[in-house]
Amino acid sequence: MSLEQDIQQKTFRSEYHKALLNVIYTHNVIINDINGFFKHYDITRQQYNVLRILRGQFPEPATVQLIRDRMLDKMSDASRIVERLRVKELVDRTLSTEDKRTVRITITDKGIGLLELMETCIEDLEKGIRNLTEGEAQQLNELLDKIRNRTSGRG
Repeated sequence: MSLEQDIQQKTFRSEYHKALLNVIYTHNVIINDINGFFKHYDITRQQYNVLRILRGQFPEPATVQLIRDRMLDKMSDASRIVERLRVKELVDRTLSTEDKRTVRITITDKGIGLLELMETCIEDLEKGIRNLTEGEAQQLNELLDKIRNRTSGRG
């Protein structure tokens, strides 16, 4: 379906305005799909993001600050997410021996196992994007980078 049909609007101020609304609307569609996918595994998309960061660091530990810097959702409370993952036994937290103020966080075997299980179904998560050819996906990535770099003042 087109954006016009989905939101029942026939005209837009400009193609730029339509594109902005299209990005916002598409973001919401994707987030709803993602939330449903993660609900099946009893984690949130932010928790998944933290687990992926920790797996990328493994076997080295990470700090809350490192996690915060690498998260996709910069507004998330990394400390609270880590604690929820600890309660689920997906991560371990230990105090640093060098600096008692620093907490070292590592993914557990259970956390790695969950990520591996989820990856067997990751194509379900990518279903909308897989409507594109690989070349179209590359072009979309370049266009989104261009938009993001410009809006953040880096372009």
